[in-house]
Amino acid sequence: MSTRRILLLAAVVLAALAPADLWAQGCAMCKAVAETGASGSLYGGSQAVGAGLNTGILFMMAVPYVLLFLLFRKKIGSFIREFRNAQG
Repeated sequence: MSTRRILLLAAVVLAALAPADLWAQGCAMCKAVAETGASGSLYGGSQAVGAGLNTGILFMMAVPYVLLFLLFRKKIGSFIREFRNAQG
């Protein structure tokens, strides 16, 4: 086995064994506000905070899909045409 493969395997194993808190991403302020739920009239109430967080998550989720579509739109179009013309 080459050194490169061993290093890659070691990195994957270490990443898999890392605690979940290490991989949890997000700003500390958003997490604190969402966890307390006691925002009261702050930012329009707890429902407004939750809706804002959900909207932000949806925007962050959409960016990779848009980028992938822009990068692979020709392959996606050829796949759809091939699928449409398939017999059977």
